[in-house]
Amino acid sequence: MRATFLKPLLGGAALALVLIALTLASAHAGVADQSATGFSLEETARIAAPPDKVYAALIEPARWWSPEHTFSGSAANLTLDARAGGCWCETLAGGGSVLHLMVVFADPGKMLRLRGALGPLQGTGMDGAMSIALKADGAATDLTLTYNLGGYMKGGFDGLPQGADGVLADQVLRLKRFVETGSPEAAPSH
Repeated sequence: MRATFLKPLLGGAALALVLIALTLASAHAGVADQSATGFSLEETARIAAPPDKVYAALIEPARWWSPEHTFSGSAANLTLDARAGGCWCETLAGGGSVLHLMVVFADPGKMLRLRGALGPLQGTGMDGAMSIALKADGAATDLTLTYNLGGYMKGGFDGLPQGADGVLADQVLRLKRFVETGSPEAAPSH
């Protein structure tokens, strides 16, 4: 669990209350399905902003994506050309580049769909389809990210779905914080 660092600081009842609060305040994530040939991840979040604002932030990953999950070590090197055939790309030192995902469907304020395999999955025989749906609910937006991956991976998937789920859950939470506060980083605790 993400809050295990709190155990030495809190008693059992206090820890339980903190964990419940963290669960209610953060995005929902999970491995939705898994088989011998692939898996599906689903991340959801309620973001306190209208869909157009969420979409505008979504297509600027340099402002909210974690630098820890880039090849260059800097989210500032990420770009996303949000039109069919557009690239979610990363610039590398020395003139290199990475195509993370390719845009196959873009409906501003409603849906962004991309194809490809993120990060270390690029070196496998896997491919994926990532859909990010935005739905207005009053002044808020319900975001649902679904990433369906399939194909061959030497040695099988083992813990890969859970690891990939953790990475995507963190990115959705960073996007939510960025839209709502202007910073993708968690507020410092006092």
